[in-house]
Amino acid sequence: MGKKSAPRKKVPKELAVINADNCTGCESCLEVCPVDCITLMSMDRGLVKGAESWCEIDLERCVGCEVCVHIPRKKTDPYELTVCPWDAIEMVPTHEVAQVVAQIGGPPEYIAENWDRLVGTAQHLAELAAAK
Repeated sequence: MGKKSAPRKKVPKELAVINADNCTGCESCLEVCPVDCITLMSMDRGLVKGAESWCEIDLERCVGCEVCVHIPRKKTDPYELTVCPWDAIEMVPTHEVAQVVAQIGGPPEYIAENWDRLVGTAQHLAELAAAK
Protein backbone atom coordinates (compact mmCIF):
# COMPACT_ATOMS: atom_id res chain seq x y z
CA MET A 1 0.00 0.00 0.00
CA GLY A 2 1.10 3.55 -0.69
CA LYS A 3 1.67 6.32 1.80
CA LYS A 4 -1.26 7.83 3.63
CA SER A 5 -2.35 11.02 1.98
CA ALA A 6 -2.48 14.40 3.67
CA PRO A 7 -5.60 15.24 5.72
CA ARG A 8 -8.56 15.43 3.39
CA LYS A 9 -9.78 18.83 2.28
CA LYS A 10 -13.38 17.71 1.94
CA VAL A 11 -15.39 14.91 3.56
CA PRO A 12 -17.58 13.09 1.02
CA LYS A 13 -21.37 13.13 1.50
CA GLU A 14 -21.34 9.33 1.23
CA LEU A 15 -18.77 6.63 1.86
CA ALA A 16 -18.68 3.05 0.62
CA VAL A 17 -19.20 0.28 3.17
CA ILE A 18 -18.83 -3.43 2.46
CA ASN A 19 -21.20 -5.86 4.14
CA ALA A 20 -18.66 -8.47 5.26
CA ASP A 21 -21.38 -11.13 5.58
CA ASN A 22 -22.18 -10.85 1.86
CA CYS A 23 -18.59 -10.34 0.66
CA THR A 24 -16.72 -13.38 -0.68
CA GLY A 25 -13.35 -11.66 -1.07
CA CYS A 26 -13.53 -11.92 -4.88
CA GLU A 27 -11.64 -8.58 -5.17
CA SER A 28 -13.78 -7.17 -8.03
CA CYS A 29 -14.12 -3.89 -6.13
CA LEU A 30 -10.44 -3.82 -5.22
CA GLU A 31 -9.47 -3.85 -8.89
CA VAL A 32 -11.58 -0.83 -9.86
CA CYS A 33 -11.03 1.52 -6.89
CA PRO A 34 -9.27 4.66 -8.20
CA VAL A 35 -7.88 5.64 -4.77
CA ASP A 36 -6.69 2.16 -3.73
CA CYS A 37 -8.66 2.19 -0.47
CA ILE A 38 -9.92 -1.42 -0.50
CA THR A 39 -8.03 -4.27 1.16
CA LEU A 40 -8.63 -8.01 1.29
CA MET A 41 -8.97 -9.16 4.90
CA SER A 42 -9.06 -12.69 6.24
CA MET A 43 -9.58 -14.30 9.57
CA ASP A 44 -9.08 -17.94 10.44
CA ARG A 45 -12.33 -18.99 12.08
CA GLY A 46 -11.37 -22.66 12.53
CA LEU A 47 -13.47 -23.61 9.50
CA VAL A 48 -12.66 -26.54 7.30
CA LYS A 49 -10.40 -25.42 4.44
CA GLY A 50 -9.00 -22.23 5.85
CA ALA A 51 -10.07 -18.69 6.42
CA GLU A 52 -13.01 -16.38 5.98
CA SER A 53 -12.17 -13.52 3.60
CA TRP A 54 -13.81 -10.22 2.91
CA CYS A 55 -12.84 -6.84 1.52
CA GLU A 56 -12.69 -3.74 3.68
CA ILE A 57 -12.71 -0.05 2.78
CA ASP A 58 -10.28 2.38 4.39
CA LEU A 59 -12.73 5.18 5.14
CA GLU A 60 -9.88 7.67 5.60
CA ARG A 61 -9.06 7.26 1.91
CA CYS A 62 -12.50 6.64 0.39
CA VAL A 63 -13.64 9.60 -1.73
CA GLY A 64 -17.22 8.41 -2.20
CA CYS A 65 -16.87 8.02 -5.97
CA GLU A 66 -19.19 4.94 -6.14
CA VAL A 67 -16.99 3.15 -8.70
CA CYS A 68 -16.86 0.08 -6.44
CA VAL A 69 -20.67 -0.09 -6.61
CA HIS A 70 -21.25 0.59 -10.30
CA ILE A 71 -19.27 1.68 -13.33
CA PRO A 72 -20.28 5.21 -14.39
CA ARG A 73 -22.27 5.22 -17.61
CA LYS A 74 -23.81 7.87 -19.84
CA LYS A 75 -27.02 9.29 -18.39
CA THR A 76 -28.87 8.09 -21.50
CA ASP A 77 -27.74 4.47 -21.01
CA PRO A 78 -30.41 2.54 -19.05
CA TYR A 79 -28.09 -0.34 -18.16
CA GLU A 80 -26.08 -0.11 -14.98
CA LEU A 81 -22.92 -2.19 -14.79
CA THR A 82 -22.54 -3.30 -11.18
CA VAL A 83 -19.11 -4.22 -9.86
CA CYS A 84 -19.82 -6.49 -6.89
CA PRO A 85 -21.47 -9.75 -7.98
CA TRP A 86 -22.76 -10.24 -4.42
CA ASP A 87 -24.33 -6.81 -3.90
CA ALA A 88 -22.15 -6.40 -0.81
CA ILE A 89 -21.26 -2.69 -1.16
CA GLU A 90 -23.47 0.22 -0.34
CA MET A 91 -23.00 3.96 -0.31
CA VAL A 92 -23.84 5.24 3.16
CA PRO A 93 -24.41 8.88 4.17
CA THR A 94 -21.28 9.92 6.06
CA HIS A 95 -23.23 10.87 9.20
CA GLU A 96 -24.54 7.26 9.44
CA VAL A 97 -21.36 5.42 8.54
CA ALA A 98 -20.15 4.61 12.09
CA GLN A 99 -23.30 2.69 13.03
CA VAL A 100 -23.35 0.85 9.70
CA VAL A 101 -19.68 -0.21 9.99
CA ALA A 102 -20.31 -1.39 13.57
CA GLN A 103 -23.12 -3.63 12.30
CA ILE A 104 -21.77 -5.08 9.05
CA GLY A 105 -18.04 -4.32 8.89
CA GLY A 106 -16.87 -7.82 9.77
CA PRO A 107 -17.21 -10.69 12.22
CA PRO A 108 -18.19 -9.41 15.71
CA GLU A 109 -14.88 -10.37 17.32
CA TYR A 110 -12.99 -8.63 14.49
CA ILE A 111 -15.07 -5.46 14.95
CA ALA A 112 -14.43 -5.58 18.72
CA GLU A 113 -10.65 -5.97 18.25
CA ASN A 114 -10.46 -3.20 15.63
CA TRP A 115 -13.13 -0.86 17.03
CA ASP A 116 -11.01 2.31 17.13
CA ARG A 117 -9.69 1.89 13.59
CA LEU A 118 -13.04 0.94 12.07
CA VAL A 119 -15.82 2.61 14.03
CA GLY A 120 -13.69 5.37 15.58
CA THR A 121 -12.52 6.51 12.14
CA ALA A 122 -16.09 6.42 10.82
CA GLN A 123 -17.32 8.44 13.82
CA HIS A 124 -14.57 11.02 13.30
CA LEU A 125 -15.57 11.44 9.63
CA ALA A 126 -19.24 11.73 10.62
CA GLU A 127 -18.33 14.51 13.06
CA LEU A 128 -16.29 16.32 10.39
CA ALA A 129 -19.23 16.06 7.97
CA ALA A 130 -21.67 17.37 10.61
CA ALA A 131 -19.41 20.34 11.37
CA LYS A 132 -19.73 21.65 7.80
